[in-house]
Amino acid sequence: MADEKSMLETILDYNREFVDSKEYDNLSTDKYPNKELAILTCMDARIVELLPKAMGLKNGDAKVIKNAGALITHPWGAVMRSLLVAALEFNVKEIMVIGHTDCGMRGFDPEHLLDKARKFGITDATITTLRNAGIDLDGWLRGFDNVADSVRFTVDKIRNHPLMPGRVVVHGLVIHPTTGKLHTVVNGYVEHTNLLEELGEREIEDHD
Repeated sequence: MADEKSMLETILDYNREFVDSKEYDNLSTDKYPNKELAILTCMDARIVELLPKAMGLKNGDAKVIKNAGALITHPWGAVMRSLLVAALEFNVKEIMVIGHTDCGMRGFDPEHLLDKARKFGITDATITTLRNAGIDLDGWLRGFDNVADSVRFTVDKIRNHPLMPGRVVVHGLVIHPTTGKLHTVVNGYVEHTNLLEELGEREIEDHD
């Protein structure tokens, strides 16, 4: 067992071979996504390769942002910031929020995670201090009850963000983590058209 490589050593050994054999040549691209697309999806290990293959995406096609549950828990958090950078700086014109069935965040109880934290040495005093400082741990850690509803909620958060350009179309989908089959929850083209029509009607009313 003493000679067994660590995870870091294994990865670095592979990396040396990867670079030496110039396997990166076939992956060369630039920082602007070819399909002008950004994806917010879950960090679930089952869809790391499955999702892009099921969508026909290659390296360089899209900006991909991952977290637990494909959720936006705060309008001014890191996930929303990344999507805004994608839209404003990297010419992204469409965003897809992609949840998945059998997600670990479905029905997730914040207290369950806090119990795990306690077992790893995080004290009740620390948790109490955070709560007393105004941090809503339960809201921050809570999952969702229904994946389709969660996707709709996140789509609305993105679409209605005050800094998100109106030209950006936001879709919502759910992927099966075994087959890769996609189910459309929100067709962003329909929603976007309805929004433009509504804005047009308001503009006409304002001029009357």
